[in-house]
Amino acid sequence: MRRFRGHGLGVSKTPSPADLERERRLAEALRANLRKRKAQARDAKAETPPPKD
Repeated sequence: MRRFRGHGLGVSKTPSPADLERERRLAEALRANLRKRKAQARDAKAETPPPKD
């Protein structure tokens, strides 16, 4: 079994301010994307009339 090296796994060095900023922006973008997708799904659900049985 090969161990993974690099990629931040098991490395305890503190991230640089640039790394922290990049991570923060990425998390913010992911949250915004999720909010947008949820709103689109909600709108699509509201536009579709319930099926008649």
